[in-house]
Order: sequence, then structure tokens, then C-alpha cells
Amino acid sequence: MPRPKIQVGLIGADIQMSKSPALHEREAGLHGLDYHYELFDLTRRGVSPDHLEDLLLEVEQRSFAGVNITHPCKQLVIPYLHELSEDAAALGAVNTIVLRDGKRFGHNTDWSGFYENFTRGLPDIAKRHAVLLGAGGAGVAVAHAALKLGIERLAISDRDTHRAEELAAQLNDRFGSARAHAISDVASAMKDADGLIHATPTGMRSHPGLPVEPHALDARHWVADIVYMPLVTPLLKLARERGCRTLDGGGMTVFQAIGALRLFSGIEPDAERMRRHFAEIIASEDARQHNV
Repeated sequence: MPRPKIQVGLIGADIQMSKSPALHEREAGLHGLDYHYELFDLTRRGVSPDHLEDLLLEVEQRSFAGVNITHPCKQLVIPYLHELSEDAAALGAVNTIVLRDGKRFGHNTDWSGFYENFTRGLPDIAKRHAVLLGAGGAGVAVAHAALKLGIERLAISDRDTHRAEELAAQLNDRFGSARAHAISDVASAMKDADGLIHATPTGMRSHPGLPVEPHALDARHWVADIVYMPLVTPLLKLARERGCRTLDGGGMTVFQAIGALRLFSGIEPDAERMRRHFAEIIASEDARQHNV
């Protein structure tokens, strides 16, 4: 008897290094599905996000179950959708589209990916006050998750001050006034903070460096990073040296994928197995990098 066939994909720019195909296909295969994950790379195709509607029509015509959406399309895709989940509507961003009965349903599993990773990795930390670095697409999802996690006050820093202020205002509308505010002096805010959440590209191999002054961290802080290449970023290395409790970005990536795979296929993915698979992928890439 043939296995059920499911086709899905990822739409975005410069996505050749995505771990989603490997994560989805292996786990779905272990559930007995004939599952194929295809990349729709705007850069490789030489097209702009203006072609989003054409790409959605293409995957519909090919009977895809859905697609993931990444930079720079998470907000731009919304006008082409029929319905949004409550969280996707609140965030104004979509990273997962389910195609069913001729309709496009938008979801956001970025925030839930961070939420699940944080709940498991830092289950018993102080949540009175945290600092968030980055108010871009990732920062919006992470900030939403942070307040759902019960962090009482969130101080938001971004190179674009207006963007930080705008995110704080949106959070206060959604969760209640005075829960979030924009800041310009991270070091001063860290003196009163329990922890730090990092949601900028700094620390990635293509964006080396530290996103915060080293003197801002001490042992009483916890530090959560969403960067996962490398898993141990310069920020996490410094934090561990200082005695901080830390959380790497790998888990967010895994739980984001788990949420999307669940929506596309209806299966219940094995979270621990997918975490192990992700660790294998990253270890293999690290070894290849060192051998180059």
C-alpha cells in the first residue's frame, strides 16, 4: 500500500542553508509519510517578493499541503491569505500557511517555537524584568512569547528606535499597559533585569561579534539566544563564562518546525527525536566547517 504523499515547501530569500527540509522529511518519514519539502528561493529564482501571489498559485496547482514563509515575506504574504490564526493576526506575521479546500490559512509557529524552547530550557528562572535585543520580525514573535511566558516587564532595544517603540506599544495594547517599553541604554537596563533575550543576527557566522557590552552580564542573569548557527554564539560563550544560565536557539528552530509539521500533516512529531536530529545536523556542519 503506497504511503500518503505530502508536498510542502519554504518561500523566502537566501534559504539554501535552511534546516527545515531535513527536519521535516526525516520525522515525517518515520511516521510513514511520503513527505517532500521544497525550497522556493526568491534569490535563486531571481524574483522579488512581488511574485508571492504567483508562488502561492504554483504550490496550490501542485497540490501542496502548505508552505513555510520566511524573510522577507512574513508580513507581505498576509494580503494573499483567506484567514489568520489568532496569534498570526496579533503579530501581523505569518510563517506557516496551510492550503486546504481552496483556502489559505496563515499561522505563526515562530512565537510558539520560542515559547516551547524557553519553557523546557529555562523552566524556573526569575521573570520580573527582561531585556530584549531586536524588534524586527524575529523580535516581534519572541516578544509575544516572552509576555505569554509571564515576563512581567520587557525592555526593548533596537537600532531603529521607532521600531522598538512601535513594538512596545503593540505589546501594551495586547497584554496591558506598562508591560513593555523601549530603551536606548542596554547596560543600564541590565542592572535591574533578570535576563536577556537576543533576537538580532549578531553572533551568526555572517554577523560576528557581541550584541551587548561584556560588562552588562553577570552570574545572576539568564540569557536566551535565538541564533543557532553556531549553537554556542559569542554571547552564550561569554554568558557561560560569567556563570549565567543559558538557552541556545536550536530548540526554537526545532519547535517552530514541529508546529509547522503538525499543521501540514496532522501527525504528532516526536520532539526529542527531532531535537537529536537537529543536533546531528549542526554537529555535521560544524565538522565540515572546521575541515574546510
